[in-house]
Amino acid sequence: MASDVARVVALGASNLTRGFQTVVSTARAAWGSEVEVFGALGHGRSYGAHSRVFFRSLPGILESGLWSELESRPALPTRALVTDVGNDILYGFSADQTLAWVEETLRRLRTVTSDIVVTGLPLASIRRLSPLKFLALRSILVPSCRLSHAQVVAAAERVDAGLARLSAAIGARFLELDPAWYGFDPIHVRPSLWRHAWQRILDAPRSEAQKARLEGLELYLLRPERRGLFGFEQVTPQSGVALRYGGRVWLY
Repeated sequence: MASDVARVVALGASNLTRGFQTVVSTARAAWGSEVEVFGALGHGRSYGAHSRVFFRSLPGILESGLWSELESRPALPTRALVTDVGNDILYGFSADQTLAWVEETLRRLRTVTSDIVVTGLPLASIRRLSPLKFLALRSILVPSCRLSHAQVVAAAERVDAGLARLSAAIGARFLELDPAWYGFDPIHVRPSLWRHAWQRILDAPRSEAQKARLEGLELYLLRPERRGLFGFEQVTPQSGVALRYGGRVWLY
């Protein structure tokens, strides 16, 4: 892996959203205060379809303005992350469709960089869910989902195996998620392990945590290029927000 990364492209859903400040600060500590971070993330984010969580909706990652922005940017050493694949299973899309969207994502990223990391699914956590806990999580996270636990496990296994195959075919690094990163919540990394997890995923040198809670709040509240709130569309052109501790962020 290259050690002179100047740009990070991070794609994902809830884990990336919850730990985005950790991703940013890890990248900054590893590659300097001029690092550029392009994120396409959001709770419940789909790779290929419009998604809605409560009162907020987002376009699919493949539909976002990230791709045209990357095409317009000057070439820089770049590391790309493809994470949190799996929401589309709960939205009723097949494993084949989910993998087709990821394959297209990897194809587009490959035109920008060969330094790509793909994370698997938290299979161990998903498999050990009790029927009652699975029903509760399904009802809270995706109320429209009617898949059984067995169906979700089977689809998740197919997607995880497919991610490994796609990664090998394109020369990306496939990372199996550590079951120790998960606790009572089977699909979200424990906050106390965010830094350790993202350093592993980014393949970045270990660094001390920055005391940047205010920056974390600012990042969480940043408007992406496009979103819907209570049925109204918001469009926020992205020019790269300069962060108080260094680096810039574009959000899609």
